Amino acid sequence: MTVLDFVLPSTLEAHEPPEARGLGRDGVRLLVGDGDAVTHHRFTDLPELLRPDDVLVVNTSGTLPAAVPVNGSRMRLHFSTELADGRWLVEVRRDTGKATAPYPDAAAGERYPLPGNASATLDDPYSAGRLWVATVDTPGYRTVLGYLDRYGRPIRYNYVPREWPIEFYQTVFAQTPGSAEMPSAARPFTDRLVTRLVSRGVQFAPVLLHTGVASPEAHERPYPERFSVSAATAGVVNRARDDGGRVIAVGTTAVRALETAADARGEVRPAHGWTDLIVTPERGVRVVSGLLTGFHEPRASHLDMLAAVAGTDLLDRCYRAAIEGGYLWHEFGDLNLLLR
Repeated sequence: MTVLDFVLPSTLEAHEPPEARGLGRDGVRLLVGDGDAVTHHRFTDLPELLRPDDVLVVNTSGTLPAAVPVNGSRMRLHFSTELADGRWLVEVRRDTGKATAPYPDAAAGERYPLPGNASATLDDPYSAGRLWVATVDTPGYRTVLGYLDRYGRPIRYNYVPREWPIEFYQTVFAQTPGSAEMPSAARPFTDRLVTRLVSRGVQFAPVLLHTGVASPEAHERPYPERFSVSAATAGVVNRARDDGGRVIAVGTTAVRALETAADARGEVRPAHGWTDLIVTPERGVRVVSGLLTGFHEPRASHLDMLAAVAGTDLLDRCYRAAIEGGYLWHEFGDLNLLLR
């Protein structure tokens, strides 16, 4: 059970990017929880809310067009994670017209024909009948990523009623394609805002974590994901902590990567591979002192991580204020800055 439960009114779901609402990417709202204070801002206020010695840790993973229709049916495959043996974790979903819904009747051995003479065959169940290990055949394409570039579309759920091009799902930091869903906490950053932050003395430290398909219906815990923390990032983070600066993760993916690379004392070491770390209030955080994140759904497992960073009381006050203040949820919504 998660640390926070609440009712999310449907009116607070962001149904389209802020650009479609007449805003710039950085024009979304920003709710700040800092100690006992909860305050309301615009995202463009961020440079004035941070200190010159703060470090923002950002995820450089790019979003894949990971949803592919199944030929001759109302089914779709969501490509989640490439495994070490070249197979993929996929989720089978049924098309409901506006978006997709879980398809619980998939079975091992089923072969799904895909556009371009491609196919995916379900080999073994991976998680509670939702994710499957699949062998993917993409004739004419060296990699599945190349195939997805041609035939895939961004993953979207029922609160986003129409498709948007993949560019709307990329962040300004995206360098390496690999995430099934956008590391959305970084979406409001623009080149201009990054310049303002750097001019103020805020540092940026990149990490990489390829996020898999979320579980909006079942709220499952995160499963293992590929990550990398470089020696340069480890050095920037460790020096900031030694000098009394704050290390603020941009998104839960950045928290997971950074905390995986840290030892029990909070010293960050270069690391790469797969992380199965789940950050909870009981485990706590060893490196990060703040988190910039979107607003998460009721009972979402990510709320445990937020509580580990900010504490349950502050998190509860932030979410009450967000609902009362009409903040918007999901990947195209508003942001929450939590500081310890």
